[in-house]
Amino acid sequence: MAYPGGPAPHAPESGPAPASPIGDGSAYAAPYESLTFPYLTRGRRELCVTLAAQPVFDLVAQRAVSRRVRRIIRHKGGERSLLGRRTLEAADLRRIDLQTLGHGLDLLRLNSEDSGVLPAFWRTAATSHGRFALLYAGLQHHSAPAMLLLEIMGGPEVAGVEALAEAIGHLQTERLNVILHVAPDADLIAGMGGTEAHCLAIDFAGVDQAGARGWEEATRLIAAARQAATQVLILNLRPESGTAAAAAGATHAVFAPMELLTV
Repeated sequence: MAYPGGPAPHAPESGPAPASPIGDGSAYAAPYESLTFPYLTRGRRELCVTLAAQPVFDLVAQRAVSRRVRRIIRHKGGERSLLGRRTLEAADLRRIDLQTLGHGLDLLRLNSEDSGVLPAFWRTAATSHGRFALLYAGLQHHSAPAMLLLEIMGGPEVAGVEALAEAIGHLQTERLNVILHVAPDADLIAGMGGTEAHCLAIDFAGVDQAGARGWEEATRLIAAARQAATQVLILNLRPESGTAAAAAGATHAVFAPMELLTV
């Protein structure tokens, strides 16, 4: 099974070797490649943006089929995450997204037959100017992959289905598709069917994955997502939960040790 909108990638000659099967354990346990770049906001705040490349696994084929960029934004010189504490201006978010696309594609080192997942803020994707900037920056990059997947963050929690559907419709092209990142809320997820998103991403960092009672809630989330989209990407999934997640209907996963819960 290919990753949403694109074929399974070949490892670049200068990059890492192909990831191991899920059962091997080495692929998801290996340290992620990362890079950090500085950013100065319009309000003269100094930030550090860290990007880390993560393998994305097809839960049916049990192999890594793509790579995803995780993004963390912090105040320079501090460890506190910026997002959720102080709101950045839309222009700053757009500039961070564009720099993330450029640095992220360099980090992933994809070739013309690969697919890659990179984050973008909803406030960027919500405007025609922001969407055009994302399309141009992503598709004109010197190492643009066969399929670029934008993981839109923060949309379902603040925007209506019609606004989400409009933005997704404008962003989808032959070489670009959208993954809609949604909070682990079954009611919220169930309403995403009208957005026409092909894939929903759910962060399981705060979801109980231990024991039958905990997994019952996880199953509800996955089932709601499969009703709304044809593919479901689970983030921060425990490696031992891969088989259960696939049985529940999840199609892809980013595995992470539970002590690494940032997205």
